[in-house]
Amino acid sequence: MPGPAAPSRYIIDRPQTVAGRRVLDLGAGSGLVGIAAAKAGARAVIAAEIDRNGIVALGLNAAANGVAITVIGEDVTAGPPPAVDLVLAGDVFYGHEVARRVIPFLDRCLATGIEVLVGDPRRTDLPLTRLKLLAEYRVPDFGDAKGTASSPSGVFSFEAVRSSP
Repeated sequence: MPGPAAPSRYIIDRPQTVAGRRVLDLGAGSGLVGIAAAKAGARAVIAAEIDRNGIVALGLNAAANGVAITVIGEDVTAGPPPAVDLVLAGDVFYGHEVARRVIPFLDRCLATGIEVLVGDPRRTDLPLTRLKLLAEYRVPDFGDAKGTASSPSGVFSFEAVRSSP
């Protein structure tokens, strides 16, 4: 998936993004983003993932990489944000219903002073009007057929809604 690969690369290139911070890897999947954050010096990493296979993969991958990640195996988007400094959301806008749940959660994060970074290959439900491009990478989409060229995936800052003057 190109969504998690972009923020992982961004963190590796800019470890100061996570160094000493408490980080939430939202929709963590196999844990790529959270592992990158832990290796780059995050004080603590929480990974939120609802898929049982993803939770197992996440634990195995964290162990294989020698990092500690706290796993939350439930949908955190319905409640208040956890006590973190930064939310990393890699490829969470893959469907309309998911986007409808994620955007209000990210807004609650911003309202409490939590920074939000989004990694996405510009899927249809990505709220581009709320995003500021920070970096772009060409990464393979693992679901594509073998030999398919890589596609651009961006890392964005998720911005608060600006009120009209």
